[in-house]
Amino acid sequence: MQSRKHRSNDERSAATRHALVSASRALFVEKGYAQTSTPEVVAAAEVTRGALYHHFADKQALLRAVLEREFAELRQAIDASTPASLPPREALIAGSLAYLDAMAVPGRTRLLLVDGPAVFGHAEMMALDEASAAGSLREGLAALLGDGPLIAALASLLSAAFDRAALAISAGGDAKAYRAAMLALIERVTVGVGP
Repeated sequence: MQSRKHRSNDERSAATRHALVSASRALFVEKGYAQTSTPEVVAAAEVTRGALYHHFADKQALLRAVLEREFAELRQAIDASTPASLPPREALIAGSLAYLDAMAVPGRTRLLLVDGPAVFGHAEMMALDEASAAGSLREGLAALLGDGPLIAALASLLSAAFDRAALAISAGGDAKAYRAAMLALIERVTVGVGP
């Protein structure tokens, strides 16, 4: 009986946390991080202010939770498009296209490439990104080119190009042209290497 009650409390806690993160995401995308207040989050999530502060220390902690979920979804999209059966070059290309597709989710570019860096800074965002797209790109390059000393730098530079393409597409740029340009860049960087 006690474990059933505990499980029910855990489920309620998870549901409250999910509601807060989802409400925060929607408001951060609609209004921007700076213009969103915690009372608005509480109202949108339909929870108490006490529930908010039970799960999150402040609005910055809410943003971190939103970013972690966005990065996890980004990594899932890349992983789903790059099964282990793909040769390294094909996996790198498929993962690259999956990144651009996943960044087209409404609000994701703003969260990961505008508000997140403005609040947390470059180093902290890079640490969060290492578990998702940046880490996936580095792994893909290492599988194709070998794990040499330049792989981390190359992954960082290509990651910046991907982010720039995502920002441009989000601002109304020609998605087809940016996708083609990113594939051409990858081809040039990896020409004559790998299977």
